[in-house]
Amino acid sequence: MLTQQSIQTLAEAWYKKLDVHAPMVELLPLLADEELEMVFPEATVYGHAGFEGWFQRVIRIFFDEVHTVKEVSSEISGDTASVKVVVQWEASVWNAPEANSKRIMLDAYQTWEVKQLTDERIVITKYTVDKLQYAEGSASL
Repeated sequence: MLTQQSIQTLAEAWYKKLDVHAPMVELLPLLADEELEMVFPEATVYGHAGFEGWFQRVIRIFFDEVHTVKEVSSEISGDTASVKVVVQWEASVWNAPEANSKRIMLDAYQTWEVKQLTDERIVITKYTVDKLQYAEGSASL
């Protein structure tokens, strides 16, 4: 059964895997494939192949990532839910030939759609970054 706690657990697992740049075999089971749509500030991607291309690009740009889940609120309807997520994201980025890296610190406001599959797994079907709110002193994307 889809619950607020199971969705919270999904969000925490998702961001922990992003922090460590987990391999695709750990990330893809958390995502639907055929119906997946992910809307980031810089791109909209579809399906596992689209996510993998986006992820392989960003893990070569950002390092020392830390995601802290601040809020997960869900409107559950049977085996699907609309979810509002607020995550604090910190990451470093180095742009050659600059002498030092820069630190990005922001809160990302997101809307997810999730569903529970017949095997009881919960997967993200839609993932939209609605807004980025930078912390004082943060570098920007």
